[in-house]
Amino acid sequence: MFDAKVHHKALIIAEAKRLGFEFCGVSKAEFLAEEAPRLEKWLKEGRHGKMAYMENHFDKRLDPRVLVPGAKSVISLLYNYYTDEKQVHDDAPRISKYAYGSDYHFVIKEKLRELMSVIEEKIGRVEGRVFVDSAPVLDRAWAKKSGMGWIGKNSNLITRSQGSFFFIAEIICDLELEADGPMEDFCGTCNKCIEACPTEAIIKPYVVDGSKCISYFTIELKDELPVSFQNKMDNWVFGCDVCQDVCPWNRFSKPHHDKDLSGNKEMLGLAREEWQEMTHEVFKNLFSSSAVMRTGYKGLKRNLDFIRKKTS
Repeated sequence: MFDAKVHHKALIIAEAKRLGFEFCGVSKAEFLAEEAPRLEKWLKEGRHGKMAYMENHFDKRLDPRVLVPGAKSVISLLYNYYTDEKQVHDDAPRISKYAYGSDYHFVIKEKLRELMSVIEEKIGRVEGRVFVDSAPVLDRAWAKKSGMGWIGKNSNLITRSQGSFFFIAEIICDLELEADGPMEDFCGTCNKCIEACPTEAIIKPYVVDGSKCISYFTIELKDELPVSFQNKMDNWVFGCDVCQDVCPWNRFSKPHHDKDLSGNKEMLGLAREEWQEMTHEVFKNLFSSSAVMRTGYKGLKRNLDFIRKKTS
């Protein structure tokens, strides 16, 4: 017997793979009852620091039907950004792997639009929206619900076959699809991420104090960086990969094959002095299409000055 929910889901998964998404899973669009009290507690405790936007649209974060009226399914997708490319100089200021190439927002959104176009071509009119880290969507929660991985002690989504170096994207739509189920947690007794965090931002298993995270300091925080963290930044000036680099599951990570995400050779080759002496013109030339533009020249210079200073 033909089952449209199963057939349509299989078609979407096949097209997602063709477009380069490593994983694709489906959840029923419904209220996130399990996540609601956790998010509320996290916000009340001020773990979001000065990311005031996290307090906005609380209802939309927890119920995709409020964000996209008529929604029936949340299609979660993972796009690999792991690379074995490295910055040439060990003492150079460090940036996260995800920012080595072009800004992932544009790269992935284009693929999502193409996927939506194919869905409409092969299935028919579908009402929905695509998201890549740019709206009040709890992407890791949805990816977990769709069975692609579990939320690790460092709060990242971890897959058994390829670790955690993934961008998460969603299509929230009115198409009814067969839903997947969550998988179990495989962190076990491992605490490597907690022990390795330079700023002790992972305050206990599965709880990250965002206001202590290096990624927060170097990207989200627009004020001066707290002096108390002066010697704890581990040379990071944009993002941080420490809790992922030490995760045993990332020994299964495989390098991506997307030329748009490939490392900017000039940037990877910058020596420490070149970073410190970077002009606004050089910044624009190097990072015009990069996620690093998010922190801006002023923000990057602030971060560079901060790691250069040492407290006694």
